[in-house]
Amino acid sequence: MAEPIPLRSPGGRPRRSSPSTEVGYSSPQDEASWWSVNVEETPELQWPLSIEVFDRMRRQDAQVQSVLRAVTLPVRQTEWRLDPAGARDEVVQFVADDLGLRIKGQDDDTPPARTRDRFSWSEHLQNALLMTVFGHMYFEQVYRPLGADGFMHLRKLAPRWPRTISKINVAMDGGLKSIEQHPPAGLIAVDGKGPILDVTRLVAYVLDREGANWLGTSLLRAAYKHWLIKDRLLRTWAQTIDRNGMGLPVYTGGDPNLVTVPPDDLDKGEGVAKSVRSGDNSGAGIPFSAKLELLGVKGTLPDAEKAVRYHDEQIGRSVLAHFLNLNAQGGSYALASVQAGTFFGSLNSLAQTFADTTTQHVVEDMVDLNFGVDEPAPRVVFEPIGRDSAAVVAAVKDLLATGALKASPGLDSWLRDLLGLPAKDYVIPQPNPASGGDQ
Repeated sequence: MAEPIPLRSPGGRPRRSSPSTEVGYSSPQDEASWWSVNVEETPELQWPLSIEVFDRMRRQDAQVQSVLRAVTLPVRQTEWRLDPAGARDEVVQFVADDLGLRIKGQDDDTPPARTRDRFSWSEHLQNALLMTVFGHMYFEQVYRPLGADGFMHLRKLAPRWPRTISKINVAMDGGLKSIEQHPPAGLIAVDGKGPILDVTRLVAYVLDREGANWLGTSLLRAAYKHWLIKDRLLRTWAQTIDRNGMGLPVYTGGDPNLVTVPPDDLDKGEGVAKSVRSGDNSGAGIPFSAKLELLGVKGTLPDAEKAVRYHDEQIGRSVLAHFLNLNAQGGSYALASVQAGTFFGSLNSLAQTFADTTTQHVVEDMVDLNFGVDEPAPRVVFEPIGRDSAAVVAAVKDLLATGALKASPGLDSWLRDLLGLPAKDYVIPQPNPASGGDQ
């Protein structure tokens, strides 16, 4: 029988009980209003209407598309690797083979495996980064049946697109429980519901999640107002050019005292003015003493271009991509470098979010299934984005020269990874038979 816990600490103070259960909550108890944790005052941006709005923004606006590519392409193009992090070689190699990743600090000279019907890292990364558009992106883990080698291999992470999700079930403590999908098209569900995917088979990429808000926050949310106003300005700008580019046809009636002027002259003249079009065969016939003119706008038209440029700048500023607008503003290279540093920091933060989620809910699940829950697991890591390799090498050189840093195999391996160089072939000293000792 276990001894009871003393009521007083060794110092004589009353011992405070250790809280082991939660009293408060993060998610509303009413499942019908689970989405209310995503506080959104703009009606058209309330889920699920926001899915269509953000999708339209990225497809129809060049600046929005440029901003998204500036954010996602560096993350996709950086080097992704698997850090052993103390895991056994067998475990690291198994995960690396299934994910198609190189192992940090090692050269991979083996021929690439066939990609058909296998997990694609690049495709998964591209799809996962859609969380920047919609705020969230969910995947379902799919494994192959137990093979002859005794392992369950990852076949794919199947995307569960935001449009297909009907509900996200969240526990009171804010943890994810499951997601529900709409019934597939053409099929009638018996209970009126679609598939329910438990959290144990899900991988959830959520951008800027706050508490129980598993919808996340779209990267385009702050740019919505500027996109909306800019869209209206562009339409007005086009109408202004179309309306005033040729001039406004104005018909002046002939002298009513002349016999040649018909009584319905103004009505017919209005029809002539409205039918005037530009073209090789365009023209009009009017009575004697009547007049048809193309009049331009008197005064100054509103400068829509300046307003459009302003909102483009704000869309770029919403993702810290200020330097995208420096060319139009005549900004300096030095200013672009300073602003790019902040932008690269945000990209590294985004990449780290992806790496942490993949490590916790893909790599560790693979290790748990095949090696047990107590087995150490490797980590997904990436080459920092925007790092000046030449400056780092120069700094290391100075530190080595002053003695502040010492050369070591670890430093050598790190520098080779940084510069994309092959791993060094270390020569292991062999015994010298003649001397009876080491070489």
